[in-house]
Amino acid sequence: MSFSKWIGASLGWSVGGPIGAIIGLALGSVIDAMSDGNRNPFLGQGNTKQQRRQTTYRTRPQERPKTQSGDFEVSLLILASIVIKADGKQDQRELDFVRQQFINMYGKERADHAFKLFKNINQQQIPTRQVCMQIQQMMDHPSRLQLLHFLFGIAKADTMVTENEVTQIYTISGYLGISSRDFESIKAMFYNSSDNAYKILEITKAATVDEIKAAYRKMAKKYHPDKVIHLGEEHQKGAEEKFRQVQQAYEQLQKERGF
Repeated sequence: MSFSKWIGASLGWSVGGPIGAIIGLALGSVIDAMSDGNRNPFLGQGNTKQQRRQTTYRTRPQERPKTQSGDFEVSLLILASIVIKADGKQDQRELDFVRQQFINMYGKERADHAFKLFKNINQQQIPTRQVCMQIQQMMDHPSRLQLLHFLFGIAKADTMVTENEVTQIYTISGYLGISSRDFESIKAMFYNSSDNAYKILEITKAATVDEIKAAYRKMAKKYHPDKVIHLGEEHQKGAEEKFRQVQQAYEQLQKERGF
């Protein structure tokens, strides 16, 4: 599988807009290095029918196009670059985490392609708000929640989530149209504290047993892996981790409350 075929065959809406510009520049650098200057098929596409269609979706956000695996993948790469640089330095453990996660999801060959692209993305200044707004307008909510979960995993890869990283992820989540309750729920999956189970289920310690049961049903439905089935099996595996965290939170409260 050639590099250009790998990326080109799997992209849908992300070939246009600010994401398309970032990927085009990064892909151009990779192809230049690999083939001594072959033309990058994504450069100079600012006025394509694809981008004009994207403008239409912007005015009618309820009509989101289907997010393909490649759209999710490049969104992940760009947002990962933003988070890794949030604390002013790039820890090798975070870079290794990104690479390993891609190997786990896509296999070594595809992960190698993705990481070549990531290294070139990482050298760019990313317009965070514009990128996130494109994702928010074009990507469904369960997929955006999965992006957020992955970003916290990156921040935790060096064993400590810094305040700058949390602030950056919170900013990203806001631009992605993710509520503060959903943000706190996913954030709690990466911390150890006495009220984490409540935060994951998006309730307070004052919740009744009936409210805990209702919250569990709601969150299990929200985080069910089938919600991202359209992204492919590789992304369902990541969604399963959020689902397990919800189950564990509920089981913990069952033991504590005795029901």
